[in-house]
This record gives sequence, C-alpha cells and structure tokens, in this order.
Amino acid sequence: MDIGIVSSRYAKALMEYAKDTAKEEVLYQEMGTLSRSLSKFPEMKEALGNPVLSIRDKYSLLCTAAAGDQSVSHEYSRFITLVLKNHREEILHFMCLSFLELYRAYAHIGIGKLITAVPVDRNTEERIRRAAGVVLHLRMEMETVVDPSIEGGFIFDYNWMRLDASIASQLKRVRQQFIDKNRRIV
Repeated sequence: MDIGIVSSRYAKALMEYAKDTAKEEVLYQEMGTLSRSLSKFPEMKEALGNPVLSIRDKYSLLCTAAAGDQSVSHEYSRFITLVLKNHREEILHFMCLSFLELYRAYAHIGIGKLITAVPVDRNTEERIRRAAGVVLHLRMEMETVVDPSIEGGFIFDYNWMRLDASIASQLKRVRQQFIDKNRRIV
C-alpha cells in the first residue's frame, strides 16, 4: 500500500474517534507537538525504525515527544498503541501531518507565516493575525520569522499566496524597471 493512503486512513480514523469522544482540540495539540518533535529531531525517526527498541520504549518516547512531562490523553495513548501494534511507526509523521490538515479543515484554521526584518511586538502580531483571519474567514495560527535580508517591511505567506511588502523586493522591482527602460532606449 501507498504511504499516503495508509497515513490518511489512520488520520481519518483518528479524526472520527476524536469527534466521537469530543477530544479534537486535545489531540490536535498533541499531534502538533509530536509532528514538531519528529521534524526537529530526525534521530527520533531513526529510533522508531530501530527493531531493537521494544514497543514499550517506543511508546514512552512518543508520549514524551507529544506531552513532555505531562500525561497524554487516553485517545492519543490508544492511537499510538494501535500504530505500534500494527508496526506503522515508520509513517507516523505522515499520519500526524494528515491529521493536522484534517483538523484544520474541520475547525476552519488557517496557517500563516509572517516574515519581518526586525522582531515585532505581540500587539502587532496579534493585529495582523486577526486581520488575516477576518479577511480569510478563518481562525489563524501564525508563525513569526525574523529575516534581516528583507531590509524592512514584511512578507506574509498563507497557503499558496504571498503578500510581499518588503523593502528588498520593492528595490528589486525599481531596479528591474530601470533596466527595462534602458533597454528600450538603446
């Protein structure tokens, strides 16, 4: 079977189970944390694929990755047990990403990325998040990144759209206009 098909089936089943138990938000938080942990620490994926580690060790690793020192929800625990029992831990990250996508569609959540030249305060970040949410009719989750190479202004990414109000891109456009104008003269 294809990895995408298997992971999406597990994610859909988890989403239905979460709806039945009314624990969608809790599972969303846990799966989001697990997904970030799997992305940040590639060694963790290697450990999950290691046949020497016992299922109990893998289970405790995944629970710690999702909740840290706190306990995980019963639903998360059952899901991870099912994944480990069926030896699907190799594609767990794909399951997490599929579940997060399903939940965001279900809860009308949009993901945005704000890139600025200097750090912005929480007030400004919150205003941009709210404004984007109103325009897009979604509850927005926003990541903020500081990139001095844009020289000023901001860049806001949402799905496949980009609002580029950076100084660097404006200077690039002006430069290109001068080049185009000079080509016509010669």
